[in-house]
Amino acid sequence: MSRKDSKIKFVGLHAHSVAGSIFDALGYPQDHMDFAYENGCDALALTDHGNMNGLAYQVLHAKKMQEAGKEFKPIFGCEAYFTPSISEWREAYDKAMADKKKARAIKKDAQSGATVEDEGDSKKTQSILKRRRHIVLLAQNQTGLNNLFKLVSESYQPENFYRYPRIDYALLKKYNEGIIASSACLGGVYAGNYWENREDGDEAVLDAMRESTQRMVDIFGDRWYAEIQWNNIKEQHELNQYVIQVAKEFGVGLLSTADSHYPNPDAWKDRELYKRLGWLGKGKPSWAEDESQLPDGVEEVGYELYPKNGDQMWESYKQYAESSGFKYNDDVVLESIEESHRIAFDRIENFLPDNTVRLPSFVVPAGFTATQALVNYALEGLKDKGLHTNKEYTDRLKHELHVIDERGFSKYFLTMKSIADVATSMMLAGPGRGSAAGSLVAYSLNITQVDPIKHGLLFSRFLRSDATDYPDIDYDVSDSMALKEKLVEMWGEDCVAPISNWNTLQLKSLIKDISKLYGIEFTEVNTVTSVMIREATPEAKRKHGIKAGVYVPTWEEVMEFSPALKSYLNKYPQVKTHVEGLVGQVRSCSRHAGGVVIAEDLDKSMPLINSGGVRQAPWAEGQNVRHLEPMGFIKFDLLGLSTLKMMEGCIEHILRRHHGIENPNFAQISEYYNKMLHPDVIDFEIPDVYENIFHDGKFAGIFQFTEHGAQTFCKRAKPMNIIDVSAITSIFRPGPLSAGVDNDYVEAKEHPQRIQYLTDDARDITEETYGFLIFQEQIALLAHKLGGLTLDEGNMLRKVLTKKGTGKGSVKGRLHDKFISGCVSKGISREEAQSLWDKFEYFSGYGFNKSHAVSYSIISYQCAWLFHYYPAEWMAAFLDKEPETRKEKAINIAKKYGFDIAPLDVNKSGTVWEISDDAKTLIQPLTSIKGLGKAAIEQVLNNRPFMNAEDLLFREGVSYSKLNKKALDALCRGGALDNIVDDRFSGRKHFWSACVVERPKNLKKFQENLELFSPEGDFTEEEVIQFKTDLTGVFPINLVISTETIERLHQKYIPPISEFDEELQVCWFIPRTIVPRKTKNGKDYWIVNVIDSNNELTRIRCWGVKPDKDRIHLNRPYLARLKYDANWGFSTYAIGKTFKLLA
Repeated sequence: MSRKDSKIKFVGLHAHSVAGSIFDALGYPQDHMDFAYENGCDALALTDHGNMNGLAYQVLHAKKMQEAGKEFKPIFGCEAYFTPSISEWREAYDKAMADKKKARAIKKDAQSGATVEDEGDSKKTQSILKRRRHIVLLAQNQTGLNNLFKLVSESYQPENFYRYPRIDYALLKKYNEGIIASSACLGGVYAGNYWENREDGDEAVLDAMRESTQRMVDIFGDRWYAEIQWNNIKEQHELNQYVIQVAKEFGVGLLSTADSHYPNPDAWKDRELYKRLGWLGKGKPSWAEDESQLPDGVEEVGYELYPKNGDQMWESYKQYAESSGFKYNDDVVLESIEESHRIAFDRIENFLPDNTVRLPSFVVPAGFTATQALVNYALEGLKDKGLHTNKEYTDRLKHELHVIDERGFSKYFLTMKSIADVATSMMLAGPGRGSAAGSLVAYSLNITQVDPIKHGLLFSRFLRSDATDYPDIDYDVSDSMALKEKLVEMWGEDCVAPISNWNTLQLKSLIKDISKLYGIEFTEVNTVTSVMIREATPEAKRKHGIKAGVYVPTWEEVMEFSPALKSYLNKYPQVKTHVEGLVGQVRSCSRHAGGVVIAEDLDKSMPLINSGGVRQAPWAEGQNVRHLEPMGFIKFDLLGLSTLKMMEGCIEHILRRHHGIENPNFAQISEYYNKMLHPDVIDFEIPDVYENIFHDGKFAGIFQFTEHGAQTFCKRAKPMNIIDVSAITSIFRPGPLSAGVDNDYVEAKEHPQRIQYLTDDARDITEETYGFLIFQEQIALLAHKLGGLTLDEGNMLRKVLTKKGTGKGSVKGRLHDKFISGCVSKGISREEAQSLWDKFEYFSGYGFNKSHAVSYSIISYQCAWLFHYYPAEWMAAFLDKEPETRKEKAINIAKKYGFDIAPLDVNKSGTVWEISDDAKTLIQPLTSIKGLGKAAIEQVLNNRPFMNAEDLLFREGVSYSKLNKKALDALCRGGALDNIVDDRFSGRKHFWSACVVERPKNLKKFQENLELFSPEGDFTEEEVIQFKTDLTGVFPINLVISTETIERLHQKYIPPISEFDEELQVCWFIPRTIVPRKTKNGKDYWIVNVIDSNNELTRIRCWGVKPDKDRIHLNRPYLARLKYDANWGFSTYAIGKTFKLLA
């Protein structure tokens, strides 16, 4: 398609994209830029609402266009939210917050991160609390861009933010250099003067505009522009008349803008739907009060908001001016359209943002360069480990330091060291993660704990001398949030910022939401969305030649290969049209799980935003987008690993029970870890640990072995060292499993004498994995040893074969030829060499990173070591770590290993699972009771033991405002007070009524209650079950079915419903609720919600029930024969025959 040629020169200096104007604009910046270029424009600004979240997209696509020979200028801007005085606005805000009722409404109404513009709300008079007007700001140069970053960052500061980020005259005066500003739209600065004064007549409006103009001109001078727009809204033309007059009076430049919100003229209806999706379930925004249905045509909307060229702007002016009945001076309007081009090319420089790599200088000691400091720290670390006289280590360290220096990453490693130093002073850190464990420098700096030479790990897997990508060290800690908060506290919020995650509209939810807006029955939609991925996956894998492993089809592939979806979209073509227009558009902003950016003065080098009260970077870095590196920022991944928290808890119990330390602090926990568990000191060759844990299948809380399949494979493979464990975890993935590698591996391990190795070098490299290429590093080593490739080339080969490299064709061919020639030169036949290459290609599909596998297997072994030597301590820590949804399953596991579970007891239960003196009983903590706050628990712990009811209710020193009626109710119904219910009470319900429900204020009232409520007796079994379930989140299965019965069912291979076997079809469960329903034909059926020993709720549809005859007893164990369907779940017919009550 050839570019359009516009006679009138025009550049859109007011434009929005989905990247920063969520649920208001449609299309990513690149979509807008491509259309603008094809539409005959030479430049386009991006001015999203209150942020610059789309700037990275804009920059990357501008580079792509330049590489393609397209001369197109990106202009960087923002449509900020303006209020004349933040101090006055803040005064009104603080006054409202002082009113508790208003404060609650304000907090409920607050939002952050992804601000959703309510365009109707901005086009009217506003209360001062919500007051904000739009102002368009454009960066003329790098100075202006840095000031724009600072303005956006400041606008999100807590003192400037409520629902929307704000700037005022004071901030504009401070940071206006290098910025062009304009008055924006019907929600803009001049529009605010118009809405607030129009009832008082023309002169009142003009006077307000004159005051605004004077203040803006005082700040910006001739960089202030009066903006006019063209649509069929009457108020817009009234505003235009005022703006033109004021601009003339002050000699201010007049500027026409398109205010584009979608990337092409055909996208208007998708944008209208997208706006409605943004408010789905949130009530109606003001603009939709009279617009419940989608418009039939764009003329109903009243404007076209795509990136127009000059001729189209002129046409819009003529059309809308005439239809609205307003007259303008054609010469003035034409001048305002062409002014945009003069601004873009005469006043704004042609530049891209400075992308110099930014890392903090404060990590470099005074008087040293970054490289000098890194060398000193690394040598010192190697000396501390006693390895400084070992030539193999010093040569490797020298090589790594050289590569790091050549690549310019010394400061990166110093930053990572600083993070690790902070982390290890307050929590346990993981031994290593990912390829960084292959670095001796990282090991010497104590960033990792794994000796890469001892474990045969390659530095080239982590960092190649010939690569251009940044290093990437993922760092595991027990509490990533606490670490990030500490870094912010130490280094400042302008130096440490979490990165954003931009969540998008996914196919499944989008189909459901669009169908809902079109009134399509949910059951019809759900039937399609529940099967479409499964239907499409096999065909999509065939399309790409993928025979093994997990593959998630793209939305295009799902629409192409799912028969159910194709049929549905043929039936409802309007849904298909909108899905294609909206899938992948931004839905919301969240925070990356562990990613942070660290550099000085971040608020000057990026436009920081706020999400959930936390300042964060506006750009993302992940599988789908890489925006930080091209902009000069390196992501540090600080990831929380709950197993490390569990290890801390276990060590606490060990120190308390075996070392006489009543309240261990982290320094003591760390000391124990370093003496007993650190990879440098722990014995990895203890047969009893492997046999007792990995062979016998004692996998409670053992890292990487929580899945049944992994446990089964491990018991078959019987590991006896860390490499064995690493191989097992590497093989237990969909790709290797589907290729049958697990079976082949076990057979080879059992019969190593049958393995044939091509050469001695091949034996040295693959003997540890019994002849299999399990680890990706083995490919690099074989290519190096046999084929003469350098280690860097071997790693490049690994990347090319796993389809992660670039230039696959030419690079792969070159490496192939060099490898074959190298093998032949070493006496290997060409046929054998080619056969080995073919093996590389085959195994590369599921080979795993050895550095990562070894690091994580070390954690698995540390867990096993703790469980082997300290079973009670490990089990208590395991119960503490497991989430409530899996707590019942964890308790059952503890029982399986012979531990008794003591019920809640106000005099024994603590804040964590406690261990009895004989280490045979585990005591449930008070923290497991819902509704029992921290303050109430502190009162219990500080004042117990409580001998009886009076002691509990009238103890001197107890703060009963904290241990209040609500807390006592939770303690009583949760069962924690059962041991102080003495024989004066006829039962627990008597106690509850006398002491809690009608809580006595004195002993006399207590005695009266004792007599009054005596007939109440005990709680029923049903009540006890309900209380325990509601208050602890754990169904008291022991009250319903005995451990012995569960064991007998297990012996007979009858699983709980959560482990349903589709071939067996028989399972057991406990019904919790029954919901009667009727089919469309009026026939009765029941939905029975059941639970089992894994504490998982499951739904069963019981068809053809006879309500007057059929009966299911709640909270009683049943055997049943069921059918399972992926779409409908569990179902059965004739429950009188298929359900059997267990005795």
